[in-house]
Amino acid sequence: MRIIRTIFTALLVFTFTGTIIARPAESSSEPVRVANGRGFSYPYYYYVPPELRSAGPSKQARSILVLPNNTGKLDDSLDVHEADVKRRMTQASAIASALKVIVLMPVFPRPKTDWQIYTHALDRDSLTTSKKEYARFDLQLIAMIDDARGRMKKEGVTADKRVLLNGFSASGMFANRFTILHPDRVKAAAIGSPGGWPIAPVAEFKQKQLRYPVGISDVKAITGRAVNIAELRKVPLFVFLGSEDDNDSVVFGDSYEDEDKVLIMSLFGQKPVDRWSIIETLYKEAGLNAEFRLYPNMAHTVSPQMRDDIRSFLERHK
Repeated sequence: MRIIRTIFTALLVFTFTGTIIARPAESSSEPVRVANGRGFSYPYYYYVPPELRSAGPSKQARSILVLPNNTGKLDDSLDVHEADVKRRMTQASAIASALKVIVLMPVFPRPKTDWQIYTHALDRDSLTTSKKEYARFDLQLIAMIDDARGRMKKEGVTADKRVLLNGFSASGMFANRFTILHPDRVKAAAIGSPGGWPIAPVAEFKQKQLRYPVGISDVKAITGRAVNIAELRKVPLFVFLGSEDDNDSVVFGDSYEDEDKVLIMSLFGQKPVDRWSIIETLYKEAGLNAEFRLYPNMAHTVSPQMRDDIRSFLERHK
C-alpha cells in the first residue's frame, strides 16, 4: 500500500509575478471551526476574508473555494487529520484575500484500520462501504457547504451554492470525482495529478464497461443518482499533470481494485502520462469544458507556473 504524497501548501499560497502572497497584516479574523451538524459527522473550517465581511450585507453571492483535505498518511486518530487541516488553514487568508473568496476545508478521516477505504480520494469503497463513519463524504461535504452558507448569511455574507474546487494528488482525485458526481454544486474545478487516472465521463470504452472510479457505468447503482452529463458540460475544468509525474495510484489496492487496475492498464496505458491523451480525448468527446495541460519536465509537484495557472483559472471562474 502506498500513501500518495500531497504538495498542498503550494496550492494554498499562490505566486503573483514571482512574489508569494503574504498573510494580510490587517487581518485579525481567524478560520471558523464547526464541529458537526445536520448531514455531516466531522468538523470543517471556513475562512471569510475581512474585506468581504466589512463590505456589509450584500446580495452579491461570494464564491466558496473548497480545498478537500488530504493528510498524506493513514491514521485512526481524527486529531491527526484535524491538526493537518488547522495547519493548512493558517494560510487560508492569503488565497481568500487574493481571490476575494471564502475558503472551506473539511476534516475527513483516513483510517489506518480500514486502509482500503481511501476516503481522501473518494474511492469506490468510500461510496459502497456499510461503515457509516466512512460513508459518502461527498454528501457530507455538500452538507458542510450548505451549513457554512447558512452561518455566513446570518453574518451578512451571501455565498454561492456552487463552489470552486482545487485539489492535487489524492485531493485532486476527490475534486475530480466530486465534480463528476455533483456538477450542479460545482462552479469550476482545478484538478492536479489525480492519481494517474482522471475518472472517465463515459460508461464504456472499446466495449468494456467502466465502473466507478474508472468511469461512470455504475454510478447510479452505487449512489442512487446517474451522472448528469448535461450539467457537467457547464463546469469549467482545469486538469493538469507533469510530464515526469509517475505518482500512480492505479497500482495500489487502497485506490483501485485489481479488476480496475487491469482494465486501466490494458485499455489506457501503463503510466499516467501514457493515458493522458486518451483521457483528454474522452473528455472532449463527451462535450466537457475541460482544459488539459501537460507540463514538461515536471514530476509530482506543483511548480510556480502551475500555481499561476491555477490562480488564473480560479480568478476567471470565481
